[in-house]
Amino acid sequence: MSEAVDDTVRAYDLDAAAYAGAGSQVPDSVRADIEHFAATIGTGARVLEIGSGGGRDARLMEELGLDVRRTDITPAFVALLREQGHACDLVDPLVDDVSSPQGPYDAVWANASLLHVARHHLSTVLSRLAAVTRAGGLLRLSVKEGDGEGWSTHGSIRNPRHFTYWRAPALEAVVAGAGWSGVSIRAGVAGKRGETWLELTAARGPVAA
Repeated sequence: MSEAVDDTVRAYDLDAAAYAGAGSQVPDSVRADIEHFAATIGTGARVLEIGSGGGRDARLMEELGLDVRRTDITPAFVALLREQGHACDLVDPLVDDVSSPQGPYDAVWANASLLHVARHHLSTVLSRLAAVTRAGGLLRLSVKEGDGEGWSTHGSIRNPRHFTYWRAPALEAVVAGAGWSGVSIRAGVAGKRGETWLELTAARGPVAA
């Protein structure tokens, strides 16, 4: 991990329980996205979740009939989910093995997690996720909209976290170059603190023989 990612993980580690409690309710917009995601990939589909956090999204996905593999880079989130009786793996998607002995996943869900990945590393992460997803499988991710990068302290996390901001054309190019096709981006999605988000969906391109 880079120093920025290390510091961000430590910030989440210190306040994981508070973060999970503050974000336990699924916003209507996220609920609609998850419902559409579940309807698209179908009941029983296997989903790799990157950045499970407090587990909110995974709970709803499972209620809708999906089979979710929870992962997070923050040890405190992994411990929290395990305490709740869920399997959860400590995973850095940049370097750790994200494959499954059951074979390729049907989809990847990365809601507000890859925004912590350094710009020059995102292509590598997305290529690694594509490699473990079946042809035609779905990717859904969201990142903060903007330019450059920066540190922020807000909400239930008291220490600074590092964010990489993206514009739609640049994000689309990176995703398409990492093995995903049919990229669709909703820009300008309003957040809770006046920020805007990019919400992206794409399909895994054909897998080479």
